[in-house]
Amino acid sequence: MTLLEVRGLNTYYGESHILRGIDITINSGEMVCIIGRNGVGKTTLLKSLIGLLSPRTGEIIFNGEAIRKRPPHQRAKLGIAYVPQGREIIPHLTVEENLQLGMEALSEGLKKHSSIDNFIYELFPILKAFLGRKGGDLSGGQQQQLAIARALLGKPKLLLLDEPTEGIQPNIIQDIESAIRRIISETGIGVLLVEQHLHFVRKSDRYYAMQRGGIVASGQTRDLSKAIVDQFLSV
Repeated sequence: MTLLEVRGLNTYYGESHILRGIDITINSGEMVCIIGRNGVGKTTLLKSLIGLLSPRTGEIIFNGEAIRKRPPHQRAKLGIAYVPQGREIIPHLTVEENLQLGMEALSEGLKKHSSIDNFIYELFPILKAFLGRKGGDLSGGQQQQLAIARALLGKPKLLLLDEPTEGIQPNIIQDIESAIRRIISETGIGVLLVEQHLHFVRKSDRYYAMQRGGIVASGQTRDLSKAIVDQFLSV
């Protein structure tokens, strides 16, 4: 089932035209990767989808509903979760308190929901051991696991991930890869990620390559050629 359809999306910073006629689709139960060199508009695309930036033209259809003019909190309630580059863990809150914030996206938020789904601890066991630890005291990889877990507690239909492996040690990258594939297989959500780590890119089902704010190539990741990798994954 088509979960997200983006048609002719154009986003500007002031008068600078950043996204140029973006067309993409994402289905439930699949992981799609956006690749491209730094500065081509990948993060701008994710921010446009969650509502942190307002595209001037184009359509964003989520679960059959046009949402381009909806604010970020309404998109979160509809089922879009966003884990930004840098993770944005609240450092003075505990791991448990950071996790609970994710449930604000649910109907009635923390007034009705307070217990953390045990599935989160199955995905990221370290979080259960560190529930009382301050978020700012975690390593980068642990913070990334916390950020993804927090997003999942809102029970999204679509998860947006911006550079989830940036600055993370290889063993935790593998843990995050495994967790995301398990999330998809067991919940059926869609995942759209921006990524430069080739091994992680190849774990996705499809890719879109960006250049100068537009989509210039797409296909199945199993068909990624060396030429495409050299052109779009070399910083």
